[in-house]
Amino acid sequence: MNNYNSYPQENTPNSQFVYQDVALQQSLVQRVFLWMTMGLAITGLTAYLTFESNLYFNIASSGMMWLLMLAELGVVMFLSARIQKIAFSTATILFGAYSILNGLTLSVLFAAYTMESLALTFIVTAGMFGATALYGYVTKRDLSGMGSILFMGVIGLIIAGVVNIFLGSSTLSLITSAAGVIIFTGLTAWDMQKIKHLFSGVYADSEEVKKLSVIGALQLYLDFVNLFIYLLRFFGKRR
Repeated sequence: MNNYNSYPQENTPNSQFVYQDVALQQSLVQRVFLWMTMGLAITGLTAYLTFESNLYFNIASSGMMWLLMLAELGVVMFLSARIQKIAFSTATILFGAYSILNGLTLSVLFAAYTMESLALTFIVTAGMFGATALYGYVTKRDLSGMGSILFMGVIGLIIAGVVNIFLGSSTLSLITSAAGVIIFTGLTAWDMQKIKHLFSGVYADSEEVKKLSVIGALQLYLDFVNLFIYLLRFFGKRR
């Protein structure tokens, strides 16, 4: 007896819906990475131009650095808390503003490290980030349980960083850097899986999806930048 009809056909409505949903999901994830890449490009260009203009010296030698860091924190908190209520255009402006602010604060890295070591660290970061993000996207394992542990780790990094401002311990700095690499590598996979699930069964051109693309890009942007900074403590060569 021919059992051909017992097999699922590729042209059935259900299978077409699944394929379309997967294709849409991939398209939306690509949009997130496009926004993230644009943010990193803005940050890198801002940091380099600030260094070349010697404006970084004024930032590093005054209270402006703290003001910039507070402004960055304010933008991230506002964007994360109000993403559902603000317009897409406002979200993009805030994301761009944050990228510029972060570029201003990171300009001091060009003064502290050689260009070669910055480039090497960027390549290593891109490789680690890409591999981890891919794992978070394709894995069938539920990573949601990692979230609370990783965020506790971030809080621990902040506390250790503040304490080490007063201690100036190279050993604590090394331990914190290693922990930072592990934590933000884990956060990259966790955020990637979360973003993938957010884009399940949504409409491509809806206002909500456009805003989710921006906030998703911000999350991955933060993972990338923090991973870069912690890796720089291992691969960076001081001037």
